[in-house]
Amino acid sequence: MSALPSHLIAMLDEAIYYSRMALGIYKFLRTKPHPDPEAVIRHQLENREANFLNTTRQVIFSNPRNPYHEMFRLAGCTFEDLEQGVAKDGLEATLAVLHRQGVYLTHDEFKGKAAIVRSGRHIPARTSDFRNPLYTGLIDSSSSGSRGKGTRTPKSTEYQLYREARDQLRDQEFGLAGCARIEVKPILPSITGLRPCLQAYRQGHKVERWFAVGGGLRDSAHYRWLTLGMVRFGNLLGAKAPCPTYLPPNDFAPVANWLARRRAEGAACAVWGFISPAVRIAAAALDHGLDIRDTLFLVAGEALTDAKRSVIERAGVEVYPWYAMTEIGAVGHACRQMKTGNCVHVFRDRLAVISHRRRAPLTDVEVDALLFTTLLPFAPHVLINAEMDDSGIIEPARCDCLFSRIGFTEQVRDINSFGKLTGQGMTLVGTDIVRLLEEVLPARLGGALGDYQLVEREGGAQTQLTLRISPRAGIASPEKAKECFLKEIRRLYGGTLAARIWSHAEGIDVVIAEPLSTMTGKVLPLHLLGSGVERTHAT
Repeated sequence: MSALPSHLIAMLDEAIYYSRMALGIYKFLRTKPHPDPEAVIRHQLENREANFLNTTRQVIFSNPRNPYHEMFRLAGCTFEDLEQGVAKDGLEATLAVLHRQGVYLTHDEFKGKAAIVRSGRHIPARTSDFRNPLYTGLIDSSSSGSRGKGTRTPKSTEYQLYREARDQLRDQEFGLAGCARIEVKPILPSITGLRPCLQAYRQGHKVERWFAVGGGLRDSAHYRWLTLGMVRFGNLLGAKAPCPTYLPPNDFAPVANWLARRRAEGAACAVWGFISPAVRIAAAALDHGLDIRDTLFLVAGEALTDAKRSVIERAGVEVYPWYAMTEIGAVGHACRQMKTGNCVHVFRDRLAVISHRRRAPLTDVEVDALLFTTLLPFAPHVLINAEMDDSGIIEPARCDCLFSRIGFTEQVRDINSFGKLTGQGMTLVGTDIVRLLEEVLPARLGGALGDYQLVEREGGAQTQLTLRISPRAGIASPEKAKECFLKEIRRLYGGTLAARIWSHAEGIDVVIAEPLSTMTGKVLPLHLLGSGVERTHAT
């Protein structure tokens, strides 16, 4: 019997994927919320060390095939040693010792893009080896919404109920009862827009409007239909979720118009979305003379720089960041008193976060790289000292807010990504981009190694990407080079959705110019300028 053609296998895989998602939605919407969200969170906080030890014993020390099992063995650390270390020195101090002894995971190791080698020994591993076998999930999420090769993170019903409890605390901290809520999020395959629209009614709210980038019918028609189907399925179960309202290309004015109209009607408005689109909404309000004052923006997906904050606040809007990643979930959320910088309370109930000093390979500077350890028994992945190529400063939180009173007494500020693209809220792994720039584009368009460089920088109203191509490559048409680049981006994990979002916002351009170099004279294929503080010059 001959094997099925690849396109039929892909169709079957997608049918199974979305059937599981529908079943997951059914189970979640049919399960009652936690009656006392604050009590649930406090219980996890009081048992964070016990949760860590119990999960580590069941998932890692009892399973020799788990990659962490070998790391602990090579470090000479038994479970009894771990237990004694946590009891004597505390969780975070013990994790710092384990990191120095080789119990950690880099981002590329987690993604399967680099071999795990400790004490000269190769440790076989796949990304799926780090999944939590104690709980299974039906609703998968993927980095930047791609359904191609990469990390699927299954979210169990228990996990979703706990996240819902945390969201209720956030609503209480920001006084969101009675607010007109809108989401400015992508459609499927990303679930970041669908999930809150389906969940809101369970907390006594309703998302009034879901604004989305739909993309062209050629590459996004089936995702539009799938999104519509999931919304209607959820509504049959009582969700009362809105269908997406698709934005015109490079136009965020419809969102600003809607906010201005609702404000004129006397409604307080709250907007959830990625940071660059939030800036574009505020800029559209300023450009068109629309009054959206007193609107609340809750944003994530990339760094909230001073420049971005300034544009948003000039429109009379309050903006607060939250910090999350697909693989580990929510890291933290700003409180109402965090009105400057890019700073959030750390959700200590679900994560232990430490940092270590290292050189960032894509910025050529020293950073405080963050290391994450999962604590919830039902976390999708069981990770210890996992690095996600993000940096930040960890310190005590000194504000008097609901988060602090509950026990989120630690904050991380100056959050930034140093090993991946995060523009427009889309995350692409840096090593994938480097291969595209150094190997794929020279083969497709001409030129040689070092002729192509992708620069991520802060634009006037959003994060902007520029593909710099050396004149040596002999490229006659920058527009054709851009088309080729976006076509190749779509082949990457996370690339389909990223290309759609970047194209809609006109967030990428191509220039024929020599690549930039760092202050030390290095020419990096992926050049992350962040807020633009780092000085650069053309080679």
